Amino acid sequence: MPVAEGTAASIGKSVQIYGEVKGSEDLVVDGTVEGTITLSESRLTIGPNAHVQANVSARDVVILGALTGDILASGRVELRAGCNVKGDLRAARLSIEENAIFSGKVDLATTERTATSPAASAASASASSGIAFGAAN
Repeated sequence: MPVAEGTAASIGKSVQIYGEVKGSEDLVVDGTVEGTITLSESRLTIGPNAHVQANVSARDVVILGALTGDILASGRVELRAGCNVKGDLRAARLSIEENAIFSGKVDLATTERTATSPAASAASASASSGIAFGAAN
């Protein structure tokens, strides 16, 4: 059956992938992935049953399950209630719900800003120095 327009591709909870996942459409992971996930212009959703040990790169990332690895998002990262994230995060926008567990550094910077600009340096320093949820680093 073909995937309907606007529907995300899916990795089911019994599926295990070891290696590199790349794509150009939205993806929902509810199984196990170890390696890397790259969806440059798409949305990655890590479902509540997912166990992901990977560095992820996507436009938007929504996490409901467990992720160990770094997150790079050109858009928004959403850490939903009940998720468990261990790794560094770099995104333009960040949303953390109550009861989300996060351990790592945060860098909130758009790709247009450069680290040499005083405003970007101050914003980056304040964002990455004061945010630690869950277990200590």
